[in-house]
Amino acid sequence: MEILVCVKRVPDTAENEFELNSAGNDLDRDDLVYSVNEWDNYAVEEAIQIVDKVGGSVTVITVGDDESEEVLRREMAMGANNGILLSDDAFEGSDGKGIATILKAEVEKGNYDLIFSGAQAEEGAGQVGGMLAAMLDVPYASLVNKIEVGDGKITVGREIEGGNQEMNEIELPCVLSIQTGINEPRYVGIRGIRKVAKVDIPVNGAGDLGIDAASVGEAGAKTKRVDYFVPDTGDGAEMLEGSTDEIIEKLIEKLKANGGL
Repeated sequence: MEILVCVKRVPDTAENEFELNSAGNDLDRDDLVYSVNEWDNYAVEEAIQIVDKVGGSVTVITVGDDESEEVLRREMAMGANNGILLSDDAFEGSDGKGIATILKAEVEKGNYDLIFSGAQAEEGAGQVGGMLAAMLDVPYASLVNKIEVGDGKITVGREIEGGNQEMNEIELPCVLSIQTGINEPRYVGIRGIRKVAKVDIPVNGAGDLGIDAASVGEAGAKTKRVDYFVPDTGDGAEMLEGSTDEIIEKLIEKLKANGGL
């Protein structure tokens, strides 16, 4: 079983205080701490567990700059066998369709049975997995929280509205967007990180992938972010301030006072 997992380097929501940039159309990213997207960790863990059961290999892939290599090494320290970095100045400013186009070009160079993405990114729209499947013309399932591997096909469970579970049988190859909670991602220790610190990670650009630079990046983007703002506090809303523990304590007291507990 050959599995490709798409991962992304995103701002760490637990480590950052977010502020808007001067133009008001993005976050001020100068001093942000980055990490691998939370949903992607579950996707990598699931891929590793499947390969442990049926054999094969796990390759992690990301679209980004040189600094994005760190998330590949982190997932390789977790247990992925290989990493691929897709990096080119022409990729900067790509929208969801552009990212899917870049990934498709690399996928077609390999022979993968399963392609995973996280259900969404910390700052994304949850669209790349579905777009990639459509471009590859293969089956797709989103919000997957259970996978059973069969002969030439898999059975997947999906989280749907109302807390219900939907089960589907899907032929391989296919693309799945993995939901959090499908497993418990393993701890990555210093020893594992050191082990992969010098492993060669290939870097492929537009020329390597046979991509027209005008079809991706800012030049090819069909959607552009024009505004970024903090919603106004609605009538009757109250913002709780303080440390995490203090906010939790205040929230519990308010729930008790209003009959919620």
